[in-house]
Amino acid sequence: MKKFDIFNQFRDAVIIVNKNSEMVYQNYTFKRWFKDFVDLKKFSHNTNFNICPLNSENLENYSPIWHAIHSKENFFACVSYQDNQNNLYYYDLTVLKRGFYSILFFSDVSANNNLELEQKKYDRLLKKYQQLQAENEDLLNIKQKAQSQAIRIALINKVSNTIRESIDISKILQSALSELSIMFGAFKAYYASNEHGKFRVAEIQGDNKLAKNELITFDNQTFDTICSNKISVVHCLKEYREAKPFKQPIMRIVVPVFHIQKLVGIIVLLSYQKRELSEELEILEAISFQLGNAIIRAELYQRNIQTVKELKNTLKELKETQLQLINSEKMASLGQLIAGVAHEINTPVASIKSNNGLLAKLIPEVSPPEIADIMQEINQIDSEAISRISNMVTSLKKFVRLDEAEVQEADINKELDLTLDLIRHETKNRIEIVKNYGQIPLIKCYPNMLNQVFTNILVNACQAIEGKGRIIITTNYQGETLTVSVKDTGKGIPEEEIPKIFTAGYTTKGVGVGTGLGLAICAKIIEKHEGKIIVNSEVGLGSEFIITIHSK
Repeated sequence: MKKFDIFNQFRDAVIIVNKNSEMVYQNYTFKRWFKDFVDLKKFSHNTNFNICPLNSENLENYSPIWHAIHSKENFFACVSYQDNQNNLYYYDLTVLKRGFYSILFFSDVSANNNLELEQKKYDRLLKKYQQLQAENEDLLNIKQKAQSQAIRIALINKVSNTIRESIDISKILQSALSELSIMFGAFKAYYASNEHGKFRVAEIQGDNKLAKNELITFDNQTFDTICSNKISVVHCLKEYREAKPFKQPIMRIVVPVFHIQKLVGIIVLLSYQKRELSEELEILEAISFQLGNAIIRAELYQRNIQTVKELKNTLKELKETQLQLINSEKMASLGQLIAGVAHEINTPVASIKSNNGLLAKLIPEVSPPEIADIMQEINQIDSEAISRISNMVTSLKKFVRLDEAEVQEADINKELDLTLDLIRHETKNRIEIVKNYGQIPLIKCYPNMLNQVFTNILVNACQAIEGKGRIIITTNYQGETLTVSVKDTGKGIPEEEIPKIFTAGYTTKGVGVGTGLGLAICAKIIEKHEGKIIVNSEVGLGSEFIITIHSK
């Protein structure tokens, strides 16, 4: 109907219904909004509002359209509409009564309702978000505390492992200083031991301008703090009293290291960072406690090592003294024995010599001449034998030299000849002696002791030669150094046994043959002469003993 066309200008959807419940007009907006409109009855069924009639069997009572048509007065209601696709829309329904007509205005409030719903949803989500954010902050705080605790435990464990694995105090301190430097961003870290109120630097990490063993002191306030077993954390310009000031303030951390009630030392950390310390102080306290125990334990260990070393040296000196006593006793016994034997030999030799001289005078008067010649020959042989016995006794007396306890000048070549005379029974008809004697001046030495060395080495060389062989003796003097070499063609010494042959008690000659003292005594005698003895040997080819003595 054209008279209602004015409603096409309305933004709201408009329909007009007569008293017979017949729709007589719908504007453009209504057609656009309600494209699925078929008839008023179905449209009425698709609308709904929040009015609940009591005990009504008429479904029309639940429809706002039905009420709009049958109502005698204007009214307003909030209604919902569900289209064929089950989409739900919300409208403000305004109904105006004009004569035979009911004019229904639908204002779209779906957006507002959706906005309200979204706002409520947003408010719920915002509340949930704020709740989650608070929980997240709590978790972050817990995580940070856990990480800090993990770092603390890891650092303490690392230092603890180093302490357990090592008793080297330097290694322990370097490890602790290195870890603490990383943790606190320190450009310098060091440990200083306590010496009656002053501190001596022992280990340094980082800046090495501070020298080891340097003594440093602190102001009274810092000293009182660390003496009360508290960590001193200050921002200052001077590292310690005697130090030159820095160009900018630094954070200085001084950690006291105690063992029981004794201040053992301090750890000093220097950093350019400026921050508050809380949990880090617990780490420092834990490490300080462990270091205190470790330092004392390491010191005790070092003392034990020193004690053991001193005991070893004492034992070595006792063994050397025992060796010297054995040697002295042996030489003294040998000297007494030789003196007695010489005396016993000299008496009958003197008698034989006297009788031999008397017989020499009587031989010319013997006849016939043939018997006189035989007696002359026997007398001459006896004379040589008597001379040889006398020389042997003289050599024995010279060899032991009981009266030569002081350093004397001796001809080493003659001493070697003397020794060779005494061991002739070992070399006779079996071993060739080759003498390569050099021009040697008189050497200041203990002749009787050197004779013992030569005897031991030469007898060993003879015993090393199975059957026939050769011993080469070479002497040389150069640059105030005497060199005596004794080289044999014996069976040689295995390489692994060479370091042991100068050890007291070690022998390769078997039970009842060797005492294991000969070469040990030789080594001590050469050491007494401030010389050295070297052995070169190869199994199957022989050995060479080289003695060098520096002549003063």
